[in-house]
Amino acid sequence: MPSSVPQGLRLELSRAPVIPGKEDEFEQWMQMLNDRYDENLPALPAERAVFEATFRHTEADGSVWIYHLSLMGAGGGGFDESIPIDAEHAAYSRRVKQRGWEELTPKFMLTPNHLREAMTEWGRTGTTESAGQGSCAQCGSVSAVETDKPAG
Repeated sequence: MPSSVPQGLRLELSRAPVIPGKEDEFEQWMQMLNDRYDENLPALPAERAVFEATFRHTEADGSVWIYHLSLMGAGGGGFDESIPIDAEHAAYSRRVKQRGWEELTPKFMLTPNHLREAMTEWGRTGTTESAGQGSCAQCGSVSAVETDKPAG
């Protein structure tokens, strides 16, 4: 990791091709995630996910690629398929994109210090001390601690 990424965090930009003919299903997948946004939030603390973003890009040859940008704590986990939204997310992934990811190499990250501190704490613990136990007052995220939902 470049020195501009706080210790204990991973900045990742990954890409994978969409299986030809699965472009519409990719759109359904992203729509499902957008429609069920609040169901995704309880997974963030266990994953130590500071943020995740997904992009679609069409190459000059017409192939469609998924790009996934994330900032995660080094100790974070992946999908917990015992949680319905994670199970659906993983199932779409298996159906829509080719296996594996190409990883791009991070070179620089710039954030204001007050956000950097909160991101570092979240990546380390899945919470921020300044917002209280398991929640982020600024972003509206609530962890499993407060919702009785399983984290992950």
